[in-house]
Amino acid sequence: MENWQVAPDTAFDAFVALGKYLEDDGWFPQRMGDDLIYRVGFAGQNAQVTCFAQIRPEIEVFLFHIVLPVKVPEKARMAVAEFITRANYGLLIGNFEMDFTDGEVRYKSSLDFEGSTLDHPLMRGVIYTAVQTMDRYIMGIMSVIYGGVSPKEAVDEVEKELHSSG
Repeated sequence: MENWQVAPDTAFDAFVALGKYLEDDGWFPQRMGDDLIYRVGFAGQNAQVTCFAQIRPEIEVFLFHIVLPVKVPEKARMAVAEFITRANYGLLIGNFEMDFTDGEVRYKSSLDFEGSTLDHPLMRGVIYTAVQTMDRYIMGIMSVIYGGVSPKEAVDEVEKELHSSG
């Protein structure tokens, strides 16, 4: 039995709507096995990343994760953790997170749609906020990992550019 068959109707309806939205918006979604997850790619100004759009049926939540294309080497994880903490402090929607075990960094945006319809404007807000934020901060993360830039300097540089551009 596929996982979606035990999901509440609203969650499966949301998954179908999410797939249609992703297709219509040019994301070319690929379903991940029997789970309510689509994998999509995104090419921003600063990097190409893999994204995962997921419906969690048991709690009626839409999650959107963007995975950094490299794993953080163990020696750089504390510095990247500081970068993430500094970056997260000012973010209004979503957050960065890192798995200290393997160095995976991702950005997560989510929405609780319990009792509601997950419509296209809500999906768009979750998705585009996430990809724009990752694309904005990715060079700062990379400069901490590979360029020896301090986490504070890297976040300050990203946010300086953010404030000067609008």
